[in-house]
Amino acid sequence: MRSSLWIILPVALVLVITCDRSNRILSDKKPSIKFTQYYLQGEQLYQKHCSNCHQPDGTGLGRVYPPLHQSDFMTNNFEQVICLMKKGMEGEITVNGKEYNQPMPGVSTLTDLEIAEIATYIYNTWEHQRGIIEVSEASRILRECR
Repeated sequence: MRSSLWIILPVALVLVITCDRSNRILSDKKPSIKFTQYYLQGEQLYQKHCSNCHQPDGTGLGRVYPPLHQSDFMTNNFEQVICLMKKGMEGEITVNGKEYNQPMPGVSTLTDLEIAEIATYIYNTWEHQRGIIEVSEASRILRECR
């Protein structure tokens, strides 16, 4: 019994380390400490500010709130997505060929760093692989938002 425990424990440890609860795509390259910090903080901020509508798994809420998971809008409108987090939007939006027309309130109290962290999380989860979104990039985009 004790010898089988020495086999089971390492296998279980490998499974725990390699399993991915957020459906992230894991690369062969080890992420930097900064990326990991942004990603984990972004995940917490996403859960607090975004997941109620877009859902914890990014699938959206029916025809009311669009998905972030496999979202052509996210892929094609990076700078607009950054602006939406802080400024929000009203009016129709098309995501994956479906129309959505529910106002999205922005979170004006989010700092540029927090926007960069959320962006790093959502743009590296659910089959997206953009890498770290630097705060300087988020700041530049936010300055240019309409």
